[in-house]
Amino acid sequence: MPSTSTLPTQTPTTLAARDFFAAKLAYETDPSDLAADRAAGRDPLVLDVRSHAAWAQGRIPGAVHVPNDELAARAADVVPTPDTAVVVYCWGPGCNGSTRAALTLTLLGYSNVRELIGGFEYWAREGLAVVTDSGRGRRAPDPLTAPASS
Repeated sequence: MPSTSTLPTQTPTTLAARDFFAAKLAYETDPSDLAADRAAGRDPLVLDVRSHAAWAQGRIPGAVHVPNDELAARAADVVPTPDTAVVVYCWGPGCNGSTRAALTLTLLGYSNVRELIGGFEYWAREGLAVVTDSGRGRRAPDPLTAPASS
């Protein structure tokens, strides 16, 4: 075990940074981690909080649709228990709809809520399956978001 003199000094700033990054990992997930969780049978409730038009254009397979403006009124109908694992998403990094939805759910007492960073945009850009009103498909992964296959 290293002596305490060789360990980095824990300043208030580094402790705050540690807490910040730990919280990000606790309250966010990314598309590939969500896909891996689902493939392993750890299926959180995936909640799409975009508009009806956005939902029709494309969504994550198995997601439940509740637009943000309906979430507070409908949460109890779609989220079975306060500790149900929920992942909320909206369009992408330029949209804060998932952040608003996560806040709404936590204010309502739901304790196991995470935000999908990158939203639907990065889900699709990573080449993961999507569903539209006309069927299921996937696009080739964008090499800027996922490794290009060799």
